[in-house]
This record gives sequence, C-alpha cells and structure tokens, in this order.
Amino acid sequence: MLPIANLMIEHRLIERMIRVMIAGTQKAKASGKIDPAFIDTAVDFIRTYADKLHHGKEEDILFKELAERKISTEHNRIMGELLEEHIFGRKTTAALVAAKERYVKGDASALKEIVTHLETLTSFYPRHIEKEDKHFFIPVMDYFDLAEKDRMTAEFNEFDRDFTRRRYVEVVEKLEKK
Repeated sequence: MLPIANLMIEHRLIERMIRVMIAGTQKAKASGKIDPAFIDTAVDFIRTYADKLHHGKEEDILFKELAERKISTEHNRIMGELLEEHIFGRKTTAALVAAKERYVKGDASALKEIVTHLETLTSFYPRHIEKEDKHFFIPVMDYFDLAEKDRMTAEFNEFDRDFTRRRYVEVVEKLEKK
C-alpha cells in the first residue's frame, strides 16, 4: 500500500465532516442562531483530526522527505502552496473560535462572522483536498522507491499510534445522523 493511501482515506472523513459543517452553517443562517457545542466539535475535528493527525503526517513526514530530494519546480510550488493553505486553515479556525467566544458572551452579531468562517472552511477544504489528491500525492510517489514507500507507511502508522481515529469517525457519524 502506498503511504498516500492513508492520507487519501483521511480525506474522505474530512469531506464527510465538511458536509456536516455545511448543513450546520445552513441551519444557522436559517434560524439566526448556532449551537456553540457544534462549533466546538467542528473545531476539535479540524484541529485534531484534519490538522494535527492529517497535516501532521504531510508536514512532518511526506513534505520533509520531499524537501530532501530534487523534485520538480511544479511539485515544489504545489508543496509550498499546500503549506500556506495549512496555515490559512489554522488561522481561519482560530478566527472561528474567537467569533464563537464572542457569540457565547452574548454578542449576537458574531453569528455572521461564525457563518463566514464556516463558509470559508467548507469551501477551502474541498479545493485543498482535490489539489492534494489529484495533483500532488500520486505524482510525488515517483520520487520514492518501494523500500522508501514502505518506510514512510510505517512512519505514518507510528504517527497515528497515539490517535484514536475511531473517535473521529464516530463523531462524524453522530453528526451525520442529526
């Protein structure tokens, strides 16, 4: 199995959570209110599953390995964009948290900002995932031989060892049923 298979499988769960977040955003727009616990759950998923677990493997393993190799200008450019996009996602998530905190303290006008940040994240992640899946992950595997791919897969598995992936699958399943 290619190491990127793990990353692409993770993308499918992220896409499912994005659909849940879109539904939650639409509900907030229609009702004029939002459940702060929903925001907390979405933020935990983004920060822990999408960023720490998923982006962590990309940045700490795959991108580091690629940085040590002579890769094409195009792949180097895309890798730089992906890193910038990870930072953008972190900043947008932090802004969502700040808006939610103001909303919880009674600032009803923060709802508009919450909706804006949710819409930003839910439009950003599908484009980011498509770039990785269709324009980066598969082609960059050509820079590695079979033994290096196997070693990277083992590193990904070791990285995942401390995470309870099942917990995030259950979170998304529970939200999908609501």
